Order: sequence, then C-alpha cells, then structure tokens
Amino acid sequence: MDFGNADSWGAAIYFWIIPLVLGDAIFPPVPSEMVVITGGALSADGRANVFLVALLAAAASWIGDMVVFQLFKRRLSHVLDRWRWGRKLHSGIHLAIARAGRSSTYGTIIGARFLPGGRLATSAAAGIADVSVRGYSLCAGLGALLWATWLVGLGFFTGSATKLPFWASSLIGVAAGLLIGIGVGVIVTRRRGSRSPVDEPGGPA
Repeated sequence: MDFGNADSWGAAIYFWIIPLVLGDAIFPPVPSEMVVITGGALSADGRANVFLVALLAAAASWIGDMVVFQLFKRRLSHVLDRWRWGRKLHSGIHLAIARAGRSSTYGTIIGARFLPGGRLATSAAAGIADVSVRGYSLCAGLGALLWATWLVGLGFFTGSATKLPFWASSLIGVAAGLLIGIGVGVIVTRRRGSRSPVDEPGGPA
C-alpha cells in the first residue's frame, strides 16, 4: 500500500476504520480519530463515501463501547488479570477512570468520548455503576453518532478548505479536533475524580 497515494487509502479506509475504532474502546492510544478524520478528508477529495465512513465509525464505536460496558457490568474484568498484558490493561483502565472522572451520568456517557481516554473510562465506570443497559446503549449510540459525524465533518471541512493532500488535511484536522475535543470534554466532565472508583477484590492497586 502506498501511504501517500489517495487512491490506495480510498480503497482501504473502510477496512481500517472498524478494527481501529473497536480497538480504541479498550486501548485509547489506538489512532481511531486519525483514521476517521482521514476518511473525511478522502471524502472531500472524492476518494471515499462520507456517509459510509461516518456509519462505519459510529457502528464500530458503539459496539466497542458496549463490549467494555458489559465486561464491567458483569464483573468480568478479573478475566484480564489472568495475563500480564491484561493486568497492565486493567491498571490502565483504572488510571483512565481516575483521570476522566467518576461521573457516569447520561450526559457524560455522550460527551466524555471527546476527551482523550474518556470513552474507555466512561464505559467502564457506567458498567461498574450498574447503569441500565438500555439507557447506556441509547446514550452510547447517540454519542457514537455525534463523535463520528464530528470527526468525519472535521476531515471533510479541512480537506475542502485547504485543498492540501489528504494526509496534510488529516493532520490539521487531528490537531484541531484534539484541541477542541479536550475543551468540550473538560466542560462536559466537570466532576473529576482523583482516584478510580473501582474497588474490585484482587484488582490492580
């Protein structure tokens, strides 16, 4: 694959979106925002379908959030502790919850995904707090749709406005999205915790 060639990316972007957005649900450093914004930039260049990019991103985001939510709601997170990598991941989840805050209100479920690490933290916290499946599912779905629309729109706008190569428009969109997303996330998650609310027996300290 030629990473600088828009035609190559246009043909592959749909296959990159699903695994990266799903992976971001559990491991926030996965660059899901980058690939979704790139999809928007490619759409502005006529190399991808903007509606399909947004739909795939929203669907993958919702599925990933539901998996994490159910994992913690059913108290299955101890399964992670069977492996060394799982214990590190579990500890990272506690840290993400502590940084993003304790609130598991519906507004936070929708909005915290715009804060780095907030998607994982909120999904886990909502499961621990025993939020109803229907309520969480609806809010996660709405949040996923807003998140996907925002990122695809950002990529499409930067691609249309700058007329730069798609990769340059993507980088500009990522920088702008990160700054704006942090601001929105901080406003939405006003109640911030100093430590993880998770006190699972035998869990990571």
